[in-house]
Amino acid sequence: VSQVANLTLVSSACDMVSTAYASTKESHPYIRSVCDAAEKGVKSVTEATASRVQPVLTTLEPHVSAASEYASKGLDKLGEKLPLLQKPVEQIISDTKELVSSRVADAKDAVSS
Repeated sequence: VSQVANLTLVSSACDMVSTAYASTKESHPYIRSVCDAAEKGVKSVTEATASRVQPVLTTLEPHVSAASEYASKGLDKLGEKLPLLQKPVEQIISDTKELVSSRVADAKDAVSS
């Protein structure tokens, strides 16, 4: 999970969502109260679940460790094959806009000639 979270694409997307969430909460008092209540509920559920799940995780730890290592190797290969994962969302959007603009210009040129 931490390896996925550290991918530039994922971390920049999370930052964008976090900024939008904070801005929305700040700008809209009614939404803020709903979000605050939801956050408290999620925190309570997380705390209650963590204490119950811990014994199971301890038992499964060798299996979780093996799966984690396997997933880590897979993510490394995925990162090699998809360099897009190492770019921030803003750059991907910018690159996509440039590509679409270029293709549209090419299409216009082809149609006009």
